[in-house]
Amino acid sequence: MSTPTTSPRATKPLNARDRHFVDRFSYGHTPALDQAVRSAGGGRAWFEDQLSPDRIKDKPGGKVRGWYPSLWYSPAKLFYRNYHDIKPAWEVMTDFGRWTMMRRTLSTHQVHELMVEFWSNLLHVPVGDDSAWPYRIAYDKLIRAHALGRFDDMLVKTTTHPCMGLYLDNATSTKRAPNENLGRELLELHTVGVDAGYTEKDVKSSAKMLTGYRAEIYARGPKGEYDAVWAKYVTDDHYVGKLKIFGFKSPNKHADGRKATEQYLRYLAHHPATAKRIAHRLAVRFVSDDPSADLVRTVARAWTRSGTDVKATLRALVAHPQFASSAGRKVRMPLEDTIATIRALEIKPKKPKHDGAFADAIFWVASNQGMTPYDWPAPNGHPESNGPWSSAGRALTSFDMHRSLGARWWPRQDAHFPPYAAFLPALPAKYGEVIDHASVKLLGVHASGKVKDAIALRSGRALNQKVTASDMSDGWVAQLLTALLSSPTHMTR
Repeated sequence: MSTPTTSPRATKPLNARDRHFVDRFSYGHTPALDQAVRSAGGGRAWFEDQLSPDRIKDKPGGKVRGWYPSLWYSPAKLFYRNYHDIKPAWEVMTDFGRWTMMRRTLSTHQVHELMVEFWSNLLHVPVGDDSAWPYRIAYDKLIRAHALGRFDDMLVKTTTHPCMGLYLDNATSTKRAPNENLGRELLELHTVGVDAGYTEKDVKSSAKMLTGYRAEIYARGPKGEYDAVWAKYVTDDHYVGKLKIFGFKSPNKHADGRKATEQYLRYLAHHPATAKRIAHRLAVRFVSDDPSADLVRTVARAWTRSGTDVKATLRALVAHPQFASSAGRKVRMPLEDTIATIRALEIKPKKPKHDGAFADAIFWVASNQGMTPYDWPAPNGHPESNGPWSSAGRALTSFDMHRSLGARWWPRQDAHFPPYAAFLPALPAKYGEVIDHASVKLLGVHASGKVKDAIALRSGRALNQKVTASDMSDGWVAQLLTALLSSPTHMTR
């Protein structure tokens, strides 16, 4: 089918400063997002609005909750249904990944979604863990509640959550047999870091402090079958006695050690080593793989002065000169690329009604890229620097994904796709103008000279060649969109 000779004009691109906020604090350009930035008064103002997501309507993101209703059952009911072969754990976790992808794709709360991902990666529990999975959705809800709040509150809640306890073995740790796993990872991964200088004695004492928080799956249900779960604090299992952990001291004299444990966790959250480590990690995620010492110091200072307030810390990060000068230096991770591609192509997934529905099948597309939500198998979370995501193999798999979505091969069911004409200017026009117009519509920026030259070479058309509607069939437009999606403009942020 030929393309009409007229189409909607591409929106004028945001200026570079405003666009930089979109690149770093969203899952990708859309015309609606660009308009939201303009309506807010620019990128910095939009970012500030995003720090209070409760004030921003989110009908697109909210509707996704109804697409996967079984996710919202209690951990006990999820486990019961798995045990009795009603819905297996892997299907529940796959649906959780799908819901997460759709939230990131459609939600107007883009900064909140990114910070949920950031903290989930720091305080990581893989969705594939055989013990923790019944509590994984409740754990996500907890992180969502604190993602733009205070880290000390979040650390207390996540460390003592049954999901974390089951994953890192604290759920079976007692005063009689303390398990060091969570006590160690709390120090190494979640707070001060391995370079802080804690000792093996600190690890052992950390494990003792965390005893008492118990959980179990495959517990006996009312019918005697092992189809139940439980989580509770057991005072008889908590180690009692003086503890000194990396400068923290506690008499720890009560069998109910929850207050002492909370004091310990808040101490770690406020520790200068934690401030520096998380400041560096935020800088790597949102600024550069090689953040300056001044940037890290500035962000760490905001962390400390605000009492671990996430909003204050992020404000300090974006106000630093290195943030403004870092445009285009971060590589999109594979999952980010998949979501950004859906957004760029203005694909609107709908509630799944058929086999192969877009919202369901896109999870397997992401899996083919090597990354789905929270699938990293180790407790350290996925890397956030460029190197691990910059291989030739990764690029080739992304190119295949761009081509599949750009050409609308698969998935297509239960989704709305705009007409290809929406990405073209009025025709006839010079081919260079066609490329630039499509770039502005698709990616929100003008096409660079190198990108234009590469696409012209690929297509065999000169940039000053006049093209008509018959020249720009749907197949030709699909090739153009695929080339733009596979350019550095789209694959970096």
